[in-house]
Amino acid sequence: MSATLVFGGARSGKSAFAEGLARASGKDVVYVATSRAGDGEMAARIDHHRARRPAHWQTVEEELALAGVLRTWCAPQRLVLVDCLTLWLSNLMFSDGRDYPEVGEVALPPRFHQERAALLEALDAGLAGEVVFVSNEVGMGIVPWGAVSRSFVDEAGRLNQAIAARAQRAVFVAAGLPLVLKGAWC
Repeated sequence: MSATLVFGGARSGKSAFAEGLARASGKDVVYVATSRAGDGEMAARIDHHRARRPAHWQTVEEELALAGVLRTWCAPQRLVLVDCLTLWLSNLMFSDGRDYPEVGEVALPPRFHQERAALLEALDAGLAGEVVFVSNEVGMGIVPWGAVSRSFVDEAGRLNQAIAARAQRAVFVAAGLPLVLKGAWC
């Protein structure tokens, strides 16, 4: 298995960069979309991403069970593009419909911990083919005010670190420009 983490801030060009990697790979591409259209603005973002993707790419929409999708779709001669890990984390944080306090400790749902552990276990066990993960870097701004926002930033940072440690390549994208942080660039 070969894994790449592509991360950066909002509107940094990370998804377009990851899609370019997928196109250049010469492999069959499976695009795993983790977002949900909770409102009109998010639906427009999803439509924008769909319009950029080649029609021959297989799209799999999965909001929660990412490890299972990877185990199903990863294969030799295939590249699986996951966009994006931070939306997936958010989906998991709110997977049981709970409301979080603005102050105090945030107790994440059991499914959050189960799915996160399953993803890392799948990567540790090895998956066939190539995986490209897209994620947001959310820890470079101010510390958020609310407890749930701080928890999200903490968990996103921890996940990005865990994926980067397991990946062969890590690329930070800013203003559409890649900065290779780990691994050789072809």
